[in-house]
Amino acid sequence: MSQSIEAPVVTVLVRYCEIGLKSAPVRKRFEARLKENVLSMLAYDRVEALVSQAGARMYLDTEDPEGAVRAVTRVFGIASVSVAEHSSSAMEDICAAAELYSRGRLPDGSSFAVRARREGSHPYTSTDVGREAGSAIYEANKDRGIRVDLTRPDKEFYIEVRDSGAFIFDTYTNGPGGLPLGTQGKVIANTRDDRGLLSAWLMMKRGCKALVTEDSDLLRNYDPGLRIAEMSEAEKRDDVMGIVLGSSVADDISSSAECRIPVYFPTIGMDDAEVSARMVSVTEGKF
Repeated sequence: MSQSIEAPVVTVLVRYCEIGLKSAPVRKRFEARLKENVLSMLAYDRVEALVSQAGARMYLDTEDPEGAVRAVTRVFGIASVSVAEHSSSAMEDICAAAELYSRGRLPDGSSFAVRARREGSHPYTSTDVGREAGSAIYEANKDRGIRVDLTRPDKEFYIEVRDSGAFIFDTYTNGPGGLPLGTQGKVIANTRDDRGLLSAWLMMKRGCKALVTEDSDLLRNYDPGLRIAEMSEAEKRDDVMGIVLGSSVADDISSSAECRIPVYFPTIGMDDAEVSARMVSVTEGKF
């Protein structure tokens, strides 16, 4: 009787961006909302992960790193993610992990560089980490003609040392950035066309919870809790703080002056070609 082999647990390193610029109380609130949104997206995609948070990073321990990356890179507020090898912050452990991680990732005759950064108190500098880990990688692969090139390497390895842990990886996958969804109030968006969809998405990126006039698989991909509302509800509801319209400079927007709440036109400065290009980026999740 054959036994199933369990997938190894891998750490996905998650970075966020604008939250770090906020005051301590606001940052704490935004980080809590961001974690809620990450957990919601993982649940929506049915990806199991243990989520923890420390400093300016979030850590996902999961047996499905590809699924976790797909989910988290659709969460507003996330700057980038990396699937990483984890070790302690001891220099010998970092070098051993870097050596092991490099095997099979460097083609014969290729060049490489190590980019290291550090946060916390350690008996070494970031430069020391780059030099020692680079030496370990070179020694492990020198029989295949590997060389160091700090200017234009064929392959880059990244090491982040944070307090008692270190993370080794070779890829950054960008997220949408912006602010966590739900931190900036609620708006109603007219989503009858691509320009309206993009306008709603841009407001969502700035942290607004968007109610839409028409259901959209595209927007639901970024907000599993997407809800529908009529534009006529905008000025009747106390919880709606604005109206979002997908208008261009060629449209007559004079009627918006009669609204008693703010009206936003996120794409008014974009021509149709730019709107189309941005829609491709949003649809494909390439930022």
